[in-house]
Amino acid sequence: MMMDNLDTAGMAGEIVATCRVMMSTGLVVGTWGNVSRRCSPEIFQITPSGVPYNELLPEDLVTVNLQTGSCSGRLYPSTETPLHVAIYRRRPDVGAIVHTHSPYAAVFAVNRIEIPPLLEEMAQLMGGSVRVAPYAAPGSAELAEGAVDALQGRAAVLLANHGLVGVGHTLRDALTVCQVVEKSAQVFLWAKLSGSPHLLDEQEVQELRRGFLQNYGQPGTGARQ
Repeated sequence: MMMDNLDTAGMAGEIVATCRVMMSTGLVVGTWGNVSRRCSPEIFQITPSGVPYNELLPEDLVTVNLQTGSCSGRLYPSTETPLHVAIYRRRPDVGAIVHTHSPYAAVFAVNRIEIPPLLEEMAQLMGGSVRVAPYAAPGSAELAEGAVDALQGRAAVLLANHGLVGVGHTLRDALTVCQVVEKSAQVFLWAKLSGSPHLLDEQEVQELRRGFLQNYGQPGTGARQ
């Protein structure tokens, strides 16, 4: 599929809108975090490095070729572009990636503790816990490799001492994943402080996940993942 045949302007607008939601809801501060969307099997657009989200424009986005790794655009791409490349290459089901530095998820990333599937919506979206990828330098091949491995069979992964990555078929899906994980992390922390949390067991998690995939959403749309 050629880029000329794609609504890249519309896709870029969706990325910018997603960034604004991330900023306004406290999932990121400053210029940390990044967002990308697959435009075709071999092309994706990603946010540039160091540009404040409230100043970001669609024309600021950088286009990346998955096969060659080459970039085109007037700005430098996010320093985490290698992470996005690795995920898209290993996960053809992923159409969008949202990387946040949300505070409650970061607590688990710093403690290097998985977030268990304690809420129904998390079990439905994840099908299990959110794993923690080993610590590696930002933008490194080691970070990308560890994150992709920990993301296997999941829609989110914690990056040790760093942040959260959520994936989905669409930007809305990936953003929802990050929001649900952040909510789950907050609930789990408060539950531990106020009592003894009762977690969903493996059978309950799989039943919720299966029901979500088979029954959630309107006819013809499929479940959001």
